[in-house]
Amino acid sequence: MQIEQNYPPENQIGAHAAANITVDDASEGQRIDNFLTKILKGVPKSHVYRILRSGEVRVNKGRIDASYKLIVGDIVRVPPIRVAANDKEVISLPATSVLESTIIFEDDALLIIDKPAGFAVHGGSGVSRGVIEQLRMERPKAKFLELVHRLDRETSGILMLAKKRVALVALHEMIRNNQTDKRYLMMVAGEWTEKKKRVSLDLQKYLLPNGERRVNVVTDKSKDKYDQAQHSETIFYLNQAFVGFSLLEAQLITGRTHQLRVQLAHLGFPIVGDDKYGDFANNKALQKKGLKRMFLHSAETNLRHPVSAEKLNLVAPLPPELQKFVNSLTKLES
Repeated sequence: MQIEQNYPPENQIGAHAAANITVDDASEGQRIDNFLTKILKGVPKSHVYRILRSGEVRVNKGRIDASYKLIVGDIVRVPPIRVAANDKEVISLPATSVLESTIIFEDDALLIIDKPAGFAVHGGSGVSRGVIEQLRMERPKAKFLELVHRLDRETSGILMLAKKRVALVALHEMIRNNQTDKRYLMMVAGEWTEKKKRVSLDLQKYLLPNGERRVNVVTDKSKDKYDQAQHSETIFYLNQAFVGFSLLEAQLITGRTHQLRVQLAHLGFPIVGDDKYGDFANNKALQKKGLKRMFLHSAETNLRHPVSAEKLNLVAPLPPELQKFVNSLTKLES
């Protein structure tokens, strides 16, 4: 599809006419500057703020500032803006859907998928297209589609997306208040003996010389170090014991970056296949035996629907390649 104009054609936004856009529930609660940036794709942010300051943008015929939050039914006047057409910009929609077969649950507010391993949730850092970009491409008529949370690229399993802003805001609030029950499955190197173990550690982000993000456990309790730390907490359960390995289930209490991977590596039980915090020699040996990815899977999430409040039990079965690895192990005699 050749792109001649970056604005929604149904709103007649372009070089020669102003547009009046009625706000629906997909944009409720969004700041006007963010709303304009989204619909005026290709227009510099500096220009967006200039037309806001000048009063050319009106809401319900009145002037507003950049911090104004939209309400359903608001009428936003967007002034005519000339945008140079980019003849080279072409969007080619996929002939077949990549992620349609991964959908676990969908209604008018939520889209839940079983994310494949190796698929980043969003583009960037050498990834041209992630889950969110792919789904938006597959669903060009979707008015609103946003990630609720993230999964590491090599982690598979349950990933939640919101199709309405009200659902996104409610889910973020639920996550902050620990009102969701997320369970992960991971295989670790070593023989874990405790049936249940609560782990609390302070974590800190840092950057490698090449700019790659990493996380470590804070052991230096001096003030300048400790003030930058984030508390992390997980409850680990022993699922199955094997010779040299343990299949664990983790219940997240907090949701820090790389939380499970860093906590387990610190405890001396690295997740097998983890190329950042794992046992690299062991990983290489396991690759020769067929395990070519990190064994970390978001297996189950229990929560209340953010709009209807009904109970949702979302389950993503262990992927075949991980189940095959489990089947290859020798169970530890109890």
